[in-house]
Amino acid sequence: MNYKDIAKKTDVELVTFVREQREVLRTVRFGTGGVGSGDVKKVREARQMIAWALTEASLRRKSSAAKRA
Repeated sequence: MNYKDIAKKTDVELVTFVREQREVLRTVRFGTGGVGSGDVKKVREARQMIAWALTEASLRRKSSAAKRA
């Protein structure tokens, strides 16, 4: 998935997507019971997806606020 795919999502889908990715991140980081995870790429990708989705949501909020003003 890339940023263009995330930009196509609706606001509700973005919120759901962020929740799912945060759960993935939490599972990967803490699911091993304190032992370091060998899957660093999955952690990096989950963080990147969360950041992209939150950035898109923020841009939409700022855009709609500017239109109302």
